[in-house]
Amino acid sequence: MLIVISPAKTLDFETEHSTEKHSQPALVSQSERLIDVLTTLSPADIEKLMKISPKLSELNVARYHEWELPFSLKNAKQAVHAFKGDVYTGLDAESLNESDLQYSQDHLRILSGLYGVLRPLDLMQPYRLEMGIRLENPNGKNLYEFWGDLITQTLNEQLNAIDSNVLINLASNEYFKSVKYKKLEADVVTPVFKDWKNGQYKMISFFAKKARGLMTAWVIKNRIESVDELANFNVDGYQFSENDSDLLNPVFLRKQD
Repeated sequence: MLIVISPAKTLDFETEHSTEKHSQPALVSQSERLIDVLTTLSPADIEKLMKISPKLSELNVARYHEWELPFSLKNAKQAVHAFKGDVYTGLDAESLNESDLQYSQDHLRILSGLYGVLRPLDLMQPYRLEMGIRLENPNGKNLYEFWGDLITQTLNEQLNAIDSNVLINLASNEYFKSVKYKKLEADVVTPVFKDWKNGQYKMISFFAKKARGLMTAWVIKNRIESVDELANFNVDGYQFSENDSDLLNPVFLRKQD
C-alpha cells in the first residue's frame, strides 16, 4: 500500500537532524519553476494572495529568495522532520526507527504545493505555498493546473515499484484534489475519523488530522499490507465501526471520557 498525507504550514528548521539519511525530491526542477514565479512577487502581493500577515509575508518572500539548489543537510532538512502540525504530531517521526524510516520511503508520500510529491527523507527548504492558492504560473491559473498529471504519474510509478494497487488517502481534500483520480492506477481508500460531541459522532478537524498521522505511523510500524488489516487500527481510543463503513471508506469512532 501507498499512503499520502498533506504537508503542514508549521515548520521546524531549528532542531538538529536526527538522522543523516536523506534523498532528493523527484520533482525539484518543477519546484524551481515555481520559485521563479514566487520571487517576482512583493510582500504585499504575497499578503494578498495567501491572506497572511505582513510579517509572515515578509518571511516567506525572504524564503523564496534564499531558496537554492543543490539541497544538502547544511541548507535543507528531511521533509518528515521539517513539517510540524496536527498530522505530524500524530505521526511522531522521532518515534520511527531507521527501519521504519526506510520502509516509509517506499510507502509514504507527502503532497506539496511547492514540491509536488515528497518522500519522508527528501530534503526540502522552508516555504509556504498551499495547494489551493490561485497562483498564476506558466501552466495555468493555479497549482492544480501547474502540476497537471505529474503528481499522479509520480504516485503511479511508486505504486508500480512496490507492486500495489491500493492508495490510502490520509490527505486533506485540498491536497488530494491534485491527484487525477481517474488516471490513478489504484483503488483509493479514505479512512474517516469521528469523535463524539454533543450527542453524536462528528469529524472534528483537529482530532481527525492527528488521527491521520496516528494511522500513518501505525501502518508504517506494523508493516500493514492489506486494506482488511486497517480494521485493526485502535490507537488513541479509535475503534473501527463496521456498521458505518464501506469498502473504500473505513470509519473509526472515538468516544472520550
